[in-house]
Amino acid sequence: MFIKRNTYYLLFCKLPRQSFLAFFVLFSVVAKTQDLHFSQFYEAPLVRNPALAGLFEGDVRAQLVYRNQWGSVTTPYQTGSLNGEYKFAIGKGDDFMTAGLQILWDKAGSVALNTTHLLPAVNYHKSMNADKNRYLSIGFMGGLVSRRLDRSKVTTNNQYVDGFGYNGSLPDGETFASNYSYFDAGVGMSYNSSLGDRKENNFFVGFAYHHFNKPANSFYQKLQHLPKWVVSGGLRTTMGDLSYITFNADVSVQGPFKELIGGAMYSRKIGDEEAPDYIIHMGGYLRWEDAIIPVVKLDYHPFSVAFSYDMNISQLRTSSQGRGGFEIALSYIGFLNSNGSTKDILRCPRF
Repeated sequence: MFIKRNTYYLLFCKLPRQSFLAFFVLFSVVAKTQDLHFSQFYEAPLVRNPALAGLFEGDVRAQLVYRNQWGSVTTPYQTGSLNGEYKFAIGKGDDFMTAGLQILWDKAGSVALNTTHLLPAVNYHKSMNADKNRYLSIGFMGGLVSRRLDRSKVTTNNQYVDGFGYNGSLPDGETFASNYSYFDAGVGMSYNSSLGDRKENNFFVGFAYHHFNKPANSFYQKLQHLPKWVVSGGLRTTMGDLSYITFNADVSVQGPFKELIGGAMYSRKIGDEEAPDYIIHMGGYLRWEDAIIPVVKLDYHPFSVAFSYDMNISQLRTSSQGRGGFEIALSYIGFLNSNGSTKDILRCPRF
């Protein structure tokens, strides 16, 4: 049975009367092609590019994203991201550094394929102008990735006996480990700058190169993980004193596969302009040839909560009845009560 994961296909169910070797050959090929991703990709900045760490107005940021996908078709995929960042000044100039940690986890299919990423990150922000808020950032992220599956839920043709059917007490006849780990790494660069005199008006552009060490990523064969290029961009501009609009887009290329996602959010402040009681965001994104994604978000400083839903427009829209994936994102952005806080600093990397 083939199920479309995000943009590409995976064979992941139990395989009666078929060799499990075929599953791993196919899965290993697919595993080389596509990473985990989110519709609210802007809520997981380190997944996009480690050089986007620290581009916020505050000293610390924590973000949690949970995704549940394809529940209307089969055993749902469940994916989560948790990242934390701490930004601080370097020396007596206008340079900064951000230390962060990205945790990713994923559970897929009836064999309970689990993947966990533990990726520390560091990003250096170099001031490019003594008068304006302009920064060139270079970031690195690297750490351990582990994968495992539930061997008891796997069936192979060795467990089928002619005339008797399936016998789960028989060995599956395959020689592969049920878990493995590898080191993964990525590097990126970004440039962000203010536009005009208002700090709310700014933009960034960036590019990242993930899996540059080309780690082996397979249960069955020593197949290398394909490197991935990601080009990102964002623009925020005010529309009067109480409103602004934010654009975000990513283009990803991994081997022969490409993904384009982009869109915009309209934001309205409720209350005081400088310290609003709430900020309401509404908008939508498009993952090209895959999904239309409406989004709503509420800020109640220093917390935020956002909801999105994938409306499937891919080749699976008939079998999925147009239903794709649900996501929820929670975030916290705040300042620390310390001498090194960036709260009163005029020039600081932000978006």
